[in-house]
Amino acid sequence: MHISVLLNESIEYLNLKDNSVVVDCTLGRAGHSSKILNKIKNGKLYAFDQDKEAILCSDEKLSKIGSNYEIIKSNFANLKSELEKRNVTSVDCILYDLGVSSPQLDEDYRGFSFHKDAKLDMRMDQDNKLSAYEVVNTYSESELIRIFRDYGEEKYAPSIAKNIVKYRENKMVETTLELVSIIENSVPFKYKREHHPARKVFQAIRIEVNDELNVFEKSLNDALDILNIGGRICVITFHSLEDKICKDTFKKVSTIPNSIKNLPIIPEEYEPKYKIIKVIEPSKEEVAVNPRSRSAKLRVIERVK
Repeated sequence: MHISVLLNESIEYLNLKDNSVVVDCTLGRAGHSSKILNKIKNGKLYAFDQDKEAILCSDEKLSKIGSNYEIIKSNFANLKSELEKRNVTSVDCILYDLGVSSPQLDEDYRGFSFHKDAKLDMRMDQDNKLSAYEVVNTYSESELIRIFRDYGEEKYAPSIAKNIVKYRENKMVETTLELVSIIENSVPFKYKREHHPARKVFQAIRIEVNDELNVFEKSLNDALDILNIGGRICVITFHSLEDKICKDTFKKVSTIPNSIKNLPIIPEEYEPKYKIIKVIEPSKEEVAVNPRSRSAKLRVIERVK
């Protein structure tokens, strides 16, 4: 079962009004969207997702609350262009919940989980050509090292990549547990004792397959652009790479450039258009109930001019 992380906090800090126009960039199983729709009786919700199963499940759930919503089957990289198709050029509130949804992890055949045996896949959009299978079986050793190091922050990236390439000499890596076995044989015993040795590699492959970091950075800049004055963006991240993009992007648009920071009077056009509101981490109580929330962080920004 999927439990939405930082649910109450993100809904509170979106600062919803009865007539707000809201975008949920990560619909998932409509945990956040359901709460949003309940609060905007005279507003409109646009919700993005690429996953057909998530869309079907959420549509059923949201239709019981109201009809003032539209689900857009698209990557949130297309935020601006998809909204423009609907004659929407500015909105009041935008939410990102960047975690992989529990159903995606729990459904064996999706190949996201390192605990269950399945064909290597990890595509959030199942129409996507690139899957984990192609990454693991066709990328060169140096490309695998780069992905595991840059996207997984995996210190044993060279030995894991080397052993994958060696394994491929005899047969392709077909399944998640085959890959887990190669990873386990590539790292020291002490490392395996501390945490699951496949966690970082699986994260890295998933990011590569779905181009998650580039997509998020593009979308977040577009989101800032279409936000109304007084509007807010809430972003829930689950690892340091996403969080760094969010933190740096928010800092850039909410601070005065260094080159003019020391002027006695700051020209009006250089005054920041945005203000950082809050950074929130899950409470101990939430982490106890939902361990998947332990690495989450919520960042909130508001457009002020």
